[in-house]
Amino acid sequence: MDLDRHELAAQLRRVPRRFRRMVRRVRSYESTMEGLTDAELAGMARAWRARHRDGTRLDALLPEVFAAVRESARRHTGLRAFDVQVLGGYMLHRGRVAEMQTGEGKTLVATMPTTLNAVPGKGVHLVTVNDYLAGRDCEWMRPAYEALGFTVGCIQSGLALDKRRAAYACDITYGTNKEFGFDFLRDQVRRRALAREMTDVLHRWTVEHGSAASQAGYAQRGHAYAVVDEVDNVLIDEARVPLILSDSAGKPSPYANAFRWADAVGRYMRPAIDFTLRLREQNVELTQTGRQRVRALAASLGAPPPSDRPTYVLVEQAVRAHRLFRLEREYLIQEGEVVIVDEFTGRMLPDRNWQLGLHQAIQAKEGLPVTDETHTLATVTYQRYFKLYTKLAGMTGTARDARRELRRVYKLRVATIPTNRPLHRRVLPDEVFPSRHAKLRAVVHRIEAMHQEGRPVLVGTRSVDKSEALSHELSRLGIQHAVLNAKMHAEEAAIVAQAGQRGQVTLCTNMAGRGTDIVLGDGVAKLGGLHVIGTERHDARRIDRQLGGRAGRQGDPGSFQFMMALDDDLVRRRYRKLCAWLRRGSRRHRDRGSHSPWLLRLFSFAQRRVERDHLLARLALMDRDKWLDEVHELFGFSLDG
Repeated sequence: MDLDRHELAAQLRRVPRRFRRMVRRVRSYESTMEGLTDAELAGMARAWRARHRDGTRLDALLPEVFAAVRESARRHTGLRAFDVQVLGGYMLHRGRVAEMQTGEGKTLVATMPTTLNAVPGKGVHLVTVNDYLAGRDCEWMRPAYEALGFTVGCIQSGLALDKRRAAYACDITYGTNKEFGFDFLRDQVRRRALAREMTDVLHRWTVEHGSAASQAGYAQRGHAYAVVDEVDNVLIDEARVPLILSDSAGKPSPYANAFRWADAVGRYMRPAIDFTLRLREQNVELTQTGRQRVRALAASLGAPPPSDRPTYVLVEQAVRAHRLFRLEREYLIQEGEVVIVDEFTGRMLPDRNWQLGLHQAIQAKEGLPVTDETHTLATVTYQRYFKLYTKLAGMTGTARDARRELRRVYKLRVATIPTNRPLHRRVLPDEVFPSRHAKLRAVVHRIEAMHQEGRPVLVGTRSVDKSEALSHELSRLGIQHAVLNAKMHAEEAAIVAQAGQRGQVTLCTNMAGRGTDIVLGDGVAKLGGLHVIGTERHDARRIDRQLGGRAGRQGDPGSFQFMMALDDDLVRRRYRKLCAWLRRGSRRHRDRGSHSPWLLRLFSFAQRRVERDHLLARLALMDRDKWLDEVHELFGFSLDG
């Protein structure tokens, strides 16, 4: 081994005492694995499968398999798994959520349990949050898998059906949660169409997805074992919205003129007089005065064109589009199309549309062609889909806050994995400013001071427009910086990888380059390491922890701090009058930040209320799933065919 006895002993001491025996058993095979040739290692998969067919349990194979993967990864990637990473792999094999700090090497950790659970030959799915990470992790770890005799595939958006089948036929398949979910739904559509001889559906499917889509074969071959990376993001944050497989909405809407008429009327509607705005529910309702105004405007603008829904509903959606949905916050315009921006990750969602005419209302608002509404072919919630797996596990750096829901919904227990080295991350006290403008000035001043010292700074914002407003201020001062938001999705990894270099300033939305390590440049550690600034508290405490976790990876020094304002979206939507009163009382201290515990509790209360609302939304989906189960049982069919 490349490590001396003292380093190995130090690694073992980081492992909790009750798991050291397991780690020692894995170590006991290392010298044997080191002595094998590449050809001998390549035959390990066949030998393990033969022993498994003869009755050897996976738990009995675990030490040998983990040691072989550790050696294969060392030869082909230059990485030797730490003992705490072996522990993380063991927890994933046990069907747990492994909570591991940022930078602790979750990609390498996943190779051990996925290899072990690929031995039965039923297929293993490794789920990531975007195509880039799926492709990167697959190509990075492919040599380690193939050197042991296992096949590896990767599902990417836009992949043809025959290539998808080939990827799913592999022992280990990488892909995103959306691709796995939508492939499942497409298989359901094929199954139902063939069972009911729905030739019209098959014909339309053939036109949209190619001739191979009408064949009887399905993409997925089962749901034996899955490891979900960033499991809290996938199973919690994104689980409020079900996956919906729809017909294409690219054709013009027959009611396009009705949406344009409603948009023209909506521009004349007066807040608090013609409509009430409920920020918490993100909803708009016309008052009686507003309905009378719509009738009056119809007399001057002309009668409303024919539509499939009441005129007042169209106007309410138009007002909602103008008042609650803002360009470069909730959506972007890409190639003449409205693209939703995920509120949790900051990433674009090109495969999703808002429902009930809202998407069309926003198209009319932006002067774009109004497309027809989508028609649902199949739908599934993440709660229901991931329960199909015989064994499920996950990894993240922020599972602790979601541990109760993970256990209640998915029967997943959380195991906290120690870091390989002690953390040296400093958590600075939060600051609250009277207004966004005062906060912006303070953030810019803090960045300027850090930049002059040579320390790298990573600044987190909640939306594209806020990151660009901050970018404008830094450009005005001549401070060189990089911007990472939904517009720069393709450059995400490259931007984040440079965020630890001396004097580097990086502005990012919630994307924050999850899955990409930030390595400190020369001399940066002596300056204090990476400093992370959060410019707003997010709707979930876990996202705040994810942002702060970018600093102080692998024992590096680092620090983070949140700087908020009393008119931030989080508190403004829930304590609007209180925040306005507090701002008026703070005019004498316009530029000063406060560390008042009372103000900080205000943000904490607002955050908990949002988390509760989101939990209720997910529980409502669970109730819907239970109702569907009863319907399926009544009519004698199951969701997975």
